[in-house]
Amino acid sequence: MNLPPLVLASASPRRLELLGQLKVAFQVRPGNATELTPEHLSPQEICQLNAHRKARVVARKHPDALVLGADTLVFLGTTILGKPADRAAARAMLAALEGRTHQVVTGVSLMHVRGQRERIFAVSTDVTFLPLTRPQIDHYLEQINPLDKAGGYAIQDHGELIVAQISGSYSNVVGLPLERLAAELEKWGT
Repeated sequence: MNLPPLVLASASPRRLELLGQLKVAFQVRPGNATELTPEHLSPQEICQLNAHRKARVVARKHPDALVLGADTLVFLGTTILGKPADRAAARAMLAALEGRTHQVVTGVSLMHVRGQRERIFAVSTDVTFLPLTRPQIDHYLEQINPLDKAGGYAIQDHGELIVAQISGSYSNVVGLPLERLAAELEKWGT
């Protein structure tokens, strides 16, 4: 691939690890953009908007780089389940998700200021939780730190304790849809 220098506009260790799986050289330059959740936008549009905002903050400082911004949210119907404020909020989120199917949406923005190019897309994955009791939820929460994770869970950390099945991209649920990203980077570099 013939890409400009790639910059990941995220401090997420999960995104760093996932992007590393694509075997492309990149730098990490986290940006600070306030995440928005306008009620009139769809889940995909919200995630794309926030990915764009994150990429734009970093791209302004690195105009010759291809900047990758991403935003992942968990949706149960039209309800957004962001990062829980505390353990009680995480427990409530998991209780709301138990035995049900929800969507994990990641918006991705690839932005190159100097080349005046941007590509924005979103990927959605359906995740179905097992029926869970309060003791099972508490046991799961003892295994992870839920406070920095949308929906209060991490599929890659003891997900077998709570997840019955997924339909779609596993890496998307972790925080970056690698299959789609690889295809977009390939298109970008040709």
